[in-house]
Amino acid sequence: MKRLFAVSVTAALALFALPALAEPVKVVATFTILGDMVRQIGGDEVAVTTLVGPDGDAHVYEPTPADARALGAANLVVVNGLGMEGWIDRLVKASGYKGPVTVTSSGVKPIAGTEEHEEHGHDGHGAFDPHAWQSVANAKIYADNILKGLVAAAPDKAATLRANHAAYEAKLDAVEAEIKAALKPIPRKDRKIVTSHDAFGYYGKTYGVTFLAPVGMSTEAEAAAGDIARMIRQIKKEKIKAVFVETIADPRLLEQISRETGARIGGRVYSDALSAADGPAATYIDMMRHNLQQFTRALAPAS
Repeated sequence: MKRLFAVSVTAALALFALPALAEPVKVVATFTILGDMVRQIGGDEVAVTTLVGPDGDAHVYEPTPADARALGAANLVVVNGLGMEGWIDRLVKASGYKGPVTVTSSGVKPIAGTEEHEEHGHDGHGAFDPHAWQSVANAKIYADNILKGLVAAAPDKAATLRANHAAYEAKLDAVEAEIKAALKPIPRKDRKIVTSHDAFGYYGKTYGVTFLAPVGMSTEAEAAAGDIARMIRQIKKEKIKAVFVETIADPRLLEQISRETGARIGGRVYSDALSAADGPAATYIDMMRHNLQQFTRALAPAS
């Protein structure tokens, strides 16, 4: 009995001697694409709260009191920048959050929106297109910025975070190669796609695809009758094969364009938000692969 008691005491003292388990870094990301990137790099070292959920629209999001509480408890806030989240500064102020904010697009070379959208005042983002993640090269810049933010917030976890980042960067390189290889056989003159709103400018510039959209870079915009008529004429003239409805957009406008041009509605694509976990675009890499599959299926020459 004495021996058993001694063993029990020794075991108890050993438990007290163990270092306390480190708490994960509490990160708030503004929307799902950023939340996924944080999880990929942070792994078990982070606990991520994403404000705008799957299939949600960050352009028109209205923050809730729960969002303010989440920010108030966070160690790090991760945002896109480039005017994407017009509501974030008000939310940060309301929450009382005083910690670091990682702007994932920092270091990206921004591109402007199309001239016609700027002329008609359709964009809620100012001069620059905020959808920089649509280029995988930019997504790597996002990942670098997220790594820096996480390491600064938890320097004791730096080795694990850097290893996760290296593994994720390899996956980004792989999907970039897939995109280029899949589009290569399609002549550039045939790489023309219509989407719900102007969210694929970086994709088009990087991969040599022409994207047309009836409205500008924000889903808050409304298409003018003249813009729609001009787009219908262009689709007919250039024999554009398909139009794509984004998951965050109202499909009725593109359905009208499809009826009047004969261009078929292609599969649903993801621009500003990921799908739910059981959907086809549960991660950023899944999203890029899903969209590529939809685009190439529509663009491929008839056999």
